[in-house]
Amino acid sequence: MKRVITIKNGIEIPERELRFTFSRSSGPGGQNVNKVNTRVTLNFDLDGSKSLTEEEKIRIRKSLASRISQNGVLKVTAGYHRSQKANREAATKRFSQLMEWALSEKKPRKRTKLPRAAKERRLREKRHRSRIKQYRKRDLWDGW
Repeated sequence: MKRVITIKNGIEIPERELRFTFSRSSGPGGQNVNKVNTRVTLNFDLDGSKSLTEEEKIRIRKSLASRISQNGVLKVTAGYHRSQKANREAATKRFSQLMEWALSEKKPRKRTKLPRAAKERRLREKRHRSRIKQYRKRDLWDGW
């Protein structure tokens, strides 16, 4: 059975491009934690993927730079659940969310004009602060 991870905009990543490794988890589970390898690390070789275009790879690399190793491997870890199956599903879901976020179009920020009231408030506070500092400098006892 071929499993495919579907990401929005019709992008599909076959599960054969993902590598799963298992290790001991630190989450809940009592003695189970000490005996069973329930933590799942999903490894996705971004450079070696045949299901993504070069443009998509560049966007993913830019968005997820902190999660991608120098070898071009994206790592996602899940270890909260007690079972390996549940952690594997959690890692796959998180991977799908990350890819969707990385490939989504980011709306450019529209610059807005600063409201006049905010500008006046800032200038009023600056004048007030300036006066406070001027009074500190003056020798108040000269006039007495």
